[in-house]
Amino acid sequence: MPRLLLIANPLASGFTGATHREVMTILSGTYDAESIWPNSPTESQEASAKAAADGFEVVVGMGGDGVLHHIANGIAHSDTALGIIPSGTTNVLGRILGIPTKPIPAARFLAANPPQHRIALARIDATGPKGRLSGYAVFAAGLGLDAEVVRQAETTPHKKVWFGGIHYARSAGWMFLSKFRTRSPSLRATSGDQRADAVAVITQVHWPYTYFGRTPLRITPHPVTGLSSLIVERVPPTRAVGLAATAIVGRGLERVPGMTVWAGIDEITVSADPPGWFQADGELLGELSELHLRFAPDALAVVAPR
Repeated sequence: MPRLLLIANPLASGFTGATHREVMTILSGTYDAESIWPNSPTESQEASAKAAADGFEVVVGMGGDGVLHHIANGIAHSDTALGIIPSGTTNVLGRILGIPTKPIPAARFLAANPPQHRIALARIDATGPKGRLSGYAVFAAGLGLDAEVVRQAETTPHKKVWFGGIHYARSAGWMFLSKFRTRSPSLRATSGDQRADAVAVITQVHWPYTYFGRTPLRITPHPVTGLSSLIVERVPPTRAVGLAATAIVGRGLERVPGMTVWAGIDEITVSADPPGWFQADGELLGELSELHLRFAPDALAVVAPR
């Protein structure tokens, strides 16, 4: 039987021991299945990398975006595929790939021996006050506003777990009104011959990217090959309502005054003076002074219907 490692996040909203046992029972009908509950994101990534080195066919993340981010970084550019079992919290990649949104249907989908596909990631190479950072973003990364939203949301982790997208949306509104509506641009973005100053730069490798429930936030409405970056210049208070409405609707950001979209790019470099907060896939990864993102096609195998 093919081997499968389930990495479960017991902090995910909706996670229970009974659900975990039922999921393992379903998967054990198809796979030689093992399960761990890691104590930290580092342990998740290390366990994933070891499973890939040991020849496991599938490593499954049971939880939200955070557990998938670290598993993907552990198995990128290997023959081991990522399986997804959403459990309560926001799971953007699962929605992008069309995975069932509940744990038991998702486990049954995995047990039915579905196809595997390879998808692109965004390669991260960065420098900050604490040294160098390298890895991958699965669906999106940001320097500036959205990273500070994640930072603010994580100050009350119980609300993050139980209220998900609503908590992020409230954090985004508070952060914009209190800090970003009067902030001067401190970021310089460069891609090829394009240059821009900004208060935030959000880059997608797959859309939709969202903190707002099931409503997608698409930097560009059209699928493109490569990265798509939203360059947010200084946004005055008079544009706050229009910006919020556009984000909730989930499209048309390129038409908002003060915003620019670079679509279909191979790479982007962002420098921050002073250093700015950085997030990838909803995981706060620290402060950076320089960020380089590069399109990495076919970097990750996934188990998905499309």
